[in-house]
Amino acid sequence: MKLYQIVEIAGKFNHAGSKATSDVAEIAEKIGFIPLRLHMNTTAGTMLAKLERQFGYWQDWRNITEMIEDDSLVLLQHPFHYPQLTREASLKYLKEKKHVKFISVIHDVEKLRAFRYNDYYKQEFEFMRRIADVYIVHNEVMKSYFVNLGISADNIIVLDIFDYLLDDTYKKFPVFSKSLSIAGNLDITKCAYISELPCLSQLQIDLYGSNYDKKLNAYSNIHYHGSFPPDDIPAQLNHGFGLVWDGSSIDGCKGESGHYLKYNNPHKLSLFLASGLPIVIWKDAAEASFVESRNLGICVNDLMEAEKMIVSFSQEEYMKKAVSVKKISSELTKGVFMQHAINEALNRFVIE
Repeated sequence: MKLYQIVEIAGKFNHAGSKATSDVAEIAEKIGFIPLRLHMNTTAGTMLAKLERQFGYWQDWRNITEMIEDDSLVLLQHPFHYPQLTREASLKYLKEKKHVKFISVIHDVEKLRAFRYNDYYKQEFEFMRRIADVYIVHNEVMKSYFVNLGISADNIIVLDIFDYLLDDTYKKFPVFSKSLSIAGNLDITKCAYISELPCLSQLQIDLYGSNYDKKLNAYSNIHYHGSFPPDDIPAQLNHGFGLVWDGSSIDGCKGESGHYLKYNNPHKLSLFLASGLPIVIWKDAAEASFVESRNLGICVNDLMEAEKMIVSFSQEEYMKKAVSVKKISSELTKGVFMQHAINEALNRFVIE
């Protein structure tokens, strides 16, 4: 049985479009999945560019269906974020005519994320359900969601946490600090809780990412450090706690994006752990049990509670958690979790 993976390529760069998807592709290739690439030839919005883009997809899908041998196993990463001419027809042909089996790695369930959900993602998800044979999902909560949709638990693999591949140059021990680091999209219209962070006056707040609101410069506990590529930011994260939070308020993770934490594995959790930082996470987040069971940080109802706990932390307590984080970090940066999940998925098939 031949192993293939279909990898979406962003723009003219020869890699997947995000850290999470490119890491999965790299890990799968090491296991033996041959990458077959879909190229987004242009991101422009003109009619000519759209036609060029879809013609490129048509060519890529034609080549992919020709290259994949009968009775092969193909790894897909869902969701596909853009319409692609002949994608569904090609995958259906592979399944029905070439008897191909599919492993689907789930990155997001847009219905659960809500604010991005639309007719396109509804159709994309339903088509995935029709062709996927085995699913790799984030955690036990997401597994339960898929089971409730009628998918057999025997066909679902739980990942536990996304990996964050890094080389050895980032292996370090954090400095004890009564501070919170936040990385990602800092747009206060999307993550309104960020606008309330000045209220945590006993903590220093370190922000990294795009869409920073300069109005926050007025507060002495807020420090903006700029935006960094995924492979560079771990070098910046060297003290205090990493915050895994979302939504409209510091008083619990509220709103659609906050609610999504009940189901997903945030990639920023992987970033902070790979960087060596102990975690602060909402107690109702799906990954709170992962953090708590491995002594990787603290789980809180709200950020006022987090402030009180961090202020009372001793250096000894912090270092105990940092030691636990270091062990997980060494696994995340080597791709241990996705390797295990993919190998477990392979065990669902008879490999010749």
